[in-house]
Amino acid sequence: MAGVTRQRPRRRSRRRRSAARRVTVASVYKEGYQQGYKQGVTAGRESFDTLFDGTSIIIPTYNKRDYLKLCIESIARHTDLPYEIIVIDNASTDGTAEYLQSISGQIRYRVLEQNHGFAGAVNQGLMMAKGSTILLLNNDTLVTPRWLDNMLQCLNSDSRIGMVGPVTNYISGEQRIDVPYESVDDMLPFAEAFNQCDPAKWQRTDRITGFCLLFRRELLERTGYFDEGYVVGNYEDDDYNIRVRLQGFELALARDTFIHHYGSISMKALGDQFMAVNNENERYFMAKWGNPHALVYEAREAALRMGDASAGWPPNGETGFYPSFVFVKGLGDTVYWISEGQRHPVAGTVQVPVIHLSQLELKRWPVGAQVAAVEAESTWRLVPAEPLTGTSALASAPDGTLYYVESGIRRRVASLHAAQAWGLLDKPQAVFPPETLMSLPEGLPVIAPIRVVQRL
Repeated sequence: MAGVTRQRPRRRSRRRRSAARRVTVASVYKEGYQQGYKQGVTAGRESFDTLFDGTSIIIPTYNKRDYLKLCIESIARHTDLPYEIIVIDNASTDGTAEYLQSISGQIRYRVLEQNHGFAGAVNQGLMMAKGSTILLLNNDTLVTPRWLDNMLQCLNSDSRIGMVGPVTNYISGEQRIDVPYESVDDMLPFAEAFNQCDPAKWQRTDRITGFCLLFRRELLERTGYFDEGYVVGNYEDDDYNIRVRLQGFELALARDTFIHHYGSISMKALGDQFMAVNNENERYFMAKWGNPHALVYEAREAALRMGDASAGWPPNGETGFYPSFVFVKGLGDTVYWISEGQRHPVAGTVQVPVIHLSQLELKRWPVGAQVAAVEAESTWRLVPAEPLTGTSALASAPDGTLYYVESGIRRRVASLHAAQAWGLLDKPQAVFPPETLMSLPEGLPVIAPIRVVQRL
């Protein structure tokens, strides 16, 4: 028609169409990411307890990125058997976190928000480990040809062997050997010739240092985590040695296996604080154990009297050295009453000491029937006139030795620290005639629970 101007439909500009596509792509990406994340979390939970037939190598580290890098590279170069590397960074400030992120496809790692010391970092790694065997390794080490093969052969040669360590150039005790090299560049030819598997060179010992320590997963499940009562570092490996030996396991040195150790790099960095840390940990060790070697002997004698002194005894691991008729709890709010080899959920509020344990320790007791708080607490407070089944009491021998009398069994309390740690000093103390107390059959000693902060 005349005078009428037709207008074409307006087209969206190219810029608007592009923006719309970006919005669509972004929303699809976000939705896909969320679905993938949920699936990943589900898969992770379902596979949490899945293990692999290999070795979890746990490396605690703090502010020594370059040493850590050399250590990890040496593992990749000289380890042919299946393994995983788990690095726990104790809040380093030297770029360690960025380095770990750059190799995240090759290792598993966790960066802690604060320094939890050697024991705290090791425990974090133990909670993450998936291997059938576990190896603790200092960050200032260089592993060498056949190092893991030789140590595993030593460990697997005898079920009585609980832990194995190598020899090195820098350490205290029996593990130190003289070496012919002066430079690390000359170390590998020496190690190559040295590391020839030879069972004749395997040696039983009473102490293995924690700079390189190999053991089975079953030992972890029996013995538990490292004691975080030791600040920063030192003595926590001695503590673990004692706990393993109490169960009848032996310690072995694979003297056919050498790894290089730069030597206490993190501890040296403490400078003037080193002696204060070392002295504090020594005090804690002595307060906890007193004479630990005598305790190991007494535990084995008690095991013989009970008819089994084999490695891996008692059947419930370290928990066999814990007292009965006490209240405990793990990560949750549930309080348990330990009695008759079971943990009984407690209904009601408990007014007496409740001891915090790790989940690894707690699960060694099967769950029993629920008990009322007032009933269990009444048993806890009872002062028996004579040792009876179903009762417990703290009693002193004429020489001052503390005993925990439990269902007619006399158990020596390892130390005053152990009595305090279990809240036994809060119990009314029984007064048994000395001849009655000392005539009771003697059971396993009572040792202190470890201090541990679970972070997973």
